Amino acid sequence: MGNLSTLQSFIGGRWLGQEAHTLLHSALDNKPIYQTHAEKIDFAEAVHYARKTGVPELMKLDFQKRAQRLKALALYLMERKEELYEISHLTGATRPDSWVDVEGGIGTLFAYASMGSRELPSSNVLHEGPAMALGKRGGFSGTHILVPRGGLAVHINAFNFPIWGLLEKFAPSFLAAMPCIGKPATATSYLTHAVVKMMMESKLLPEGSLQLVIGGTGDLLDRLTGFDAVTFTGSADTAAKLRANPNLIAQAVPFTAEADSLNAAILAPDVTPDDPEFDLFVKEVVREMTGKAGQKCTAIRRIIVPENRAEALGQRLRERLAKVVVGNPKMEGVRMGALASLDQHRDVSERVEQLARGNEVLFSGRDGFKPLGEGAESGAFFSPTLLLCRNAMSNDAVHDIEAFGPVSTMMTYTDIDEALELAARGKGSLVTTLVTRDPAIAAHAVPIAAASHGRVHILDREASVDSTGHGSPLPQLKHGGPGRAGGGEELGGIRAVKHFLQRAAVQGSPTMLTAVTGEYVRGGAVKESDIHPFRRYFEDLEIGHSLLTHRRTVSEADIVNFGGVSGDYFYMHFDEIAAKETQFGKRIAHGYFVLSAAAGLFVSPAPGPVLANYGLDNLRFVAPVAIGDTIRARLTCKRKVDRNRTDEQGRGQGVVAWDVQVTNQNDELVASYDILTLVQKRG
Repeated sequence: MGNLSTLQSFIGGRWLGQEAHTLLHSALDNKPIYQTHAEKIDFAEAVHYARKTGVPELMKLDFQKRAQRLKALALYLMERKEELYEISHLTGATRPDSWVDVEGGIGTLFAYASMGSRELPSSNVLHEGPAMALGKRGGFSGTHILVPRGGLAVHINAFNFPIWGLLEKFAPSFLAAMPCIGKPATATSYLTHAVVKMMMESKLLPEGSLQLVIGGTGDLLDRLTGFDAVTFTGSADTAAKLRANPNLIAQAVPFTAEADSLNAAILAPDVTPDDPEFDLFVKEVVREMTGKAGQKCTAIRRIIVPENRAEALGQRLRERLAKVVVGNPKMEGVRMGALASLDQHRDVSERVEQLARGNEVLFSGRDGFKPLGEGAESGAFFSPTLLLCRNAMSNDAVHDIEAFGPVSTMMTYTDIDEALELAARGKGSLVTTLVTRDPAIAAHAVPIAAASHGRVHILDREASVDSTGHGSPLPQLKHGGPGRAGGGEELGGIRAVKHFLQRAAVQGSPTMLTAVTGEYVRGGAVKESDIHPFRRYFEDLEIGHSLLTHRRTVSEADIVNFGGVSGDYFYMHFDEIAAKETQFGKRIAHGYFVLSAAAGLFVSPAPGPVLANYGLDNLRFVAPVAIGDTIRARLTCKRKVDRNRTDEQGRGQGVVAWDVQVTNQNDELVASYDILTLVQKRG
């Protein structure tokens, strides 16, 4: 054991562990490759360090700056990805398997860096508006804010994705200023250890923002409070045990579980063996059976097919599975690697034996299984295994027992509603795939399936050109599922960041809400001056800087001219008789004319710090503007976001959102919107 590298925990800002404890073995030949450390972790120190060092250091940065750090970290890791690939193959993963883990994990950092840059403020208060008036006189309003919780996040991960599993949880919690303690599954913890070591070597992470536990969690969960959070990925049984921890219950610690589930793929009755969709279904099933040797929480475990397609599908699947070359991923032509360990091999073997009782085995190790590679006979290689159940409505085992390997059970149905009932028998899962050509079938099936599956993947020839597949959780979309799948949510874009923030309702005057949220709230005090807001550089602009424009009376010529320029001759603008019969009783101006006229009122035309207008948000035409009405606009600096960027000339710039209110001669609101601009910095 002395010649093997000992994996260390990173606790309290230092690496801990010299003395050997547990041997870890290669999945390829069962040879020892690493060892865990015997030294006990002081979890009181780990928790104290996260709270007293990690939280303050993270709070020195704002959302935007933390997003910048994530991007820099992603770039750093991407440059060193080959080192991670080299270690990853010891887990039994092929290059494509490792791509999901290595570059999928790093890609998640990139995705959250981008989303954070686009959607989060340059502060530590996220306004979840809009604010709403709570009184008739405009003096009392309410809104919601999200703020960092001040606690730590414990991320407990499964063995199958040692890098992605950590990074997809770390990215949103880091953006939320929540220091993390990562606890990978021991069997493949050497890969998590490698990526955390790189992250520390980058010097990009604030002190205390990430700690690593190699081995057990000891009394860690007993030391958490309601300001902390726990996430778990793994088996439903382990999730249930952790969820029942007395301290987590007593302290109301948020607990998010993403558990293995019996995900399904449904071949709709409209698809025939001659359709491209039939081949797409076969490819998707085989890819999910063999990718990562079936060790994915999203893998297809139940293949739900029409009775009259079972024989043809079984034949196509057997033919394709027979071509899958299994062995050492470094060997030419190998498409499927090993299970993560011999323990996993024993567990899958036992469960296949249970699933096979009373069912037909269509493909298994008896069909010429011989993994390639030196020492492969001692490795954790397992043959792709396909079973057929013809009585799935009365067979509970196929809906309850999961073999966490390259194992799937085909089951037959009579109509689409029975197929959906079979899918729901899994008691909640992460994802189901529906392969169909018929939009009407999708419209009927998906809302039903959505009640018991976290994600529904509809696959047809049109989607296939870009589809990321059944088993790929994307950073932009929710990952999680009800019931057996854990009942939690991960990812889903900025939703994931909000999971780690505390939401609070805030009530007060619009002026006070403006101060708290960092966004102008209508009705609040404005700051008017002789300097046009568009003449101010980014640093000089303050929330509430405002301009009330001169007036303009709308004429018939305006409407006629705008119709000629735009080509919009809608009857409400030009047909006096037809317009009289509408709710307005008269001709009205184009909404987009009102928008354009307002811009003419508030734009400062000479060159200045405002570089570009790149969009409108929340546009509403509130009331009609008729011939003879007089309009004016109020332009107010609503929100500033310093994205810490420069343009191609090296000029610094930030994003400014302007609140625009267009009113008529009676001071009634006729149009309302936000303008988004890039504004130059003085420096």
